[in-house]
Amino acid sequence: MQNVKTYILLFMFIAIGNWAHSQSHPKLILTQKGVKEIRAQIDQLPLMQSSLDKARAFVDQEMAKGIDVPVPKDMAGGYTHNRHKKNYMLMQKAGVLFQITQEEKYALFVRDMLLEYAKMYPTLDVHPVKRSYAPGKIFWQNLNDANWLVYTSQAYDCVYDFLSAKERKTLEKDLFRPFADHLSVDSPQFYNRVHNHSTWGNAAVGMIGFVMNDQELIDRAFYGLKSDNIKEDQKDNDGGLIKMQGDGKAGFFAQLDHLFSPDGYYTEGPYYQRYAMYPFVMFAEAIENCRPDVKIFEYRDSLLVKAVQTLLNLTDVNGLFFPINDAQKGMSYLSRELVSSVNIVYHFGGEDPGLLSVAEKQGEVMLDDTGLSVAKAIKEGKQRAYQKKSANYGDGASGEEGALGILRAGKADAELCLVMKNSSQGMGHGHFDKLSFSLYDNKGEVLQDYGAARFVNIEQKFGGGYLKENKSWAKQTVAHNTLVVDRISHFKGSTDTGNKYHSEPYLFDAGNEQIQIVSAKERNAYPGTEMHRTLALISDDKFEKPLVLDVFKVKSDEEKQLELPYHFFGQIISTNCEYQVAEPLTKMGDAYGYQHLRLEAEGLTDEGSAKLSWFVNDRFYSITSAVNSEDKLLLVRSGAEDPNFNLRRDPAFIVQKNQQKEAVFVTLIESHGKYDRVTEFADNAFSSISQVELLLNSDDYTAVSFEDKKNNKWMLILANRDAGKKSKHQLRINKTDYEWTGAYHYVPAQ
Repeated sequence: MQNVKTYILLFMFIAIGNWAHSQSHPKLILTQKGVKEIRAQIDQLPLMQSSLDKARAFVDQEMAKGIDVPVPKDMAGGYTHNRHKKNYMLMQKAGVLFQITQEEKYALFVRDMLLEYAKMYPTLDVHPVKRSYAPGKIFWQNLNDANWLVYTSQAYDCVYDFLSAKERKTLEKDLFRPFADHLSVDSPQFYNRVHNHSTWGNAAVGMIGFVMNDQELIDRAFYGLKSDNIKEDQKDNDGGLIKMQGDGKAGFFAQLDHLFSPDGYYTEGPYYQRYAMYPFVMFAEAIENCRPDVKIFEYRDSLLVKAVQTLLNLTDVNGLFFPINDAQKGMSYLSRELVSSVNIVYHFGGEDPGLLSVAEKQGEVMLDDTGLSVAKAIKEGKQRAYQKKSANYGDGASGEEGALGILRAGKADAELCLVMKNSSQGMGHGHFDKLSFSLYDNKGEVLQDYGAARFVNIEQKFGGGYLKENKSWAKQTVAHNTLVVDRISHFKGSTDTGNKYHSEPYLFDAGNEQIQIVSAKERNAYPGTEMHRTLALISDDKFEKPLVLDVFKVKSDEEKQLELPYHFFGQIISTNCEYQVAEPLTKMGDAYGYQHLRLEAEGLTDEGSAKLSWFVNDRFYSITSAVNSEDKLLLVRSGAEDPNFNLRRDPAFIVQKNQQKEAVFVTLIESHGKYDRVTEFADNAFSSISQVELLLNSDDYTAVSFEDKKNNKWMLILANRDAGKKSKHQLRINKTDYEWTGAYHYVPAQ
């Protein structure tokens, strides 16, 4: 009997201890242990101290202005939108400041603002701007409401024990629980699908659930809504049906299972991966702190750790994300989402010293346990240079829905990075750009991806939302560096059709210092047409910088007009053919992006190679293409049919082949020379290439060559059907026999 009593007492002791632990705050992102260590060490950690000072300056300045919780009325970019966005950031920072500094003014500020929201929220209907498939109440769309709750849940956690029981009851009854319900059970079309929007919703509901110790909300966040809570299918912004998932087929774990490939590549591209990483890693940190038994950072072979590492590699030399799909240019790993990602993955993911060098460049850390780990490691000198690498990232949940290939070569001012997009459509934010590529050096973009037509949070430009030109231009094929057939976009511009298919990776080889290759095929963008593109990044001491060799093979059932654009920046320096300037300048078509292009000039050449050189950022670049006398060479510029000046006026060079069933575009791109504006001297301003030639083309093999002005000659032979590493090939070209093993044979100049 005594033993039974002992076990009962022990069980009660453990239960009470677990209950006490579950009730102790802060516990979500910042922990009690972290608070004590930060207070004790912060004055010895410059990076953490400066981060605290920055947060204090921001909050103190805003606190002096007083609390403003306006009735919502504006879309993104408007006053009420920006005010509520600033409020949630203020509350999150003020809550942390209260915990670290112990100054009650910060807790009072958070309390008073939350109580103002609790007064207003029950009076609100959905937002008056009716433009979202899932309208919020504080913001025009639930996505932004979810942002508010992700940040504000952290603030509530930090002041939870400061508040009275009555105040907590008011906040949870009038604000937090109805807020979480609106995001989820009231908006299943937003909450219960696999999408970055839903990730924010899942994280928001789960994080406030942890703070409130509400198991129903936590389960809802983990596994989605139960079937009996799901309403009928509703429509999204594009008018497409959203298929509702329930009973574990949605929720946070479903996002992890379906949005990322095993390589950590996010199907919508790096810009949206950056945006989505914040709820992914913040909720993961909350799960690790509140439910360590889940082992969230080990889930799917440490997927979140790989996702952050992959995302950092999806940047150019200067840390800017490749603007694939819908992306605003200029976004970099200096963003707040990447500050949290780097800190959290360093702390929970194995303390990779390369991440510390990124954190140094970011110049701030999170004011929590993970930021403390990073700041301490940097103070101790553990940081190492972060090494970006050539990589081929599989797309899709299984990694078998195409891929994104990255090739890197050269160092310092000779560094070059090539990105080839052979992936899936990328859902609603995807562009129609199969087999497209872009090129970067240490100065930035050389051959560009346009990105999105949008001015984020600039109210004058359609309230900061996507402009209509995003669909009519930025998504269309001609806005990218890839093939357009009969001036029609891939999949005729249908997202639903595009989502059914992906490109087929054919070859990726980054193991040879002389030549790195990425190659893929596309059979579905145009029914009856097969496209096969191979891009090679070539390093040779005979050239100042690495070269890009582009071999684009096309085969159709019928004769087609084929156009391959190259979108560049800057001023044209020279060409090797005569161009006839178009007068007047008129749009080139009525659809698929051509309505936004003006033909500026058209030319022909009988020299066998067409050359275009241009100048930008005090550097020279040249394109040399193998052409015949019938191929047209077009100089075009975006900006037609654009009365609101929503588009940039960017140039492009197009090689046009008319009425052909089979063709091969062969192009060489070189970066060379520089111009000194002080001495006014130009160095190596002329292209080194004299000729680019198609030597042979068949179903089995394609052979190309290029030659410099010193008569040095290079050759590349591609096997079009068998990319196996052990495959043996024999071919006779110009009376010379070649034998090799593998998918290609490269012959450098001797």
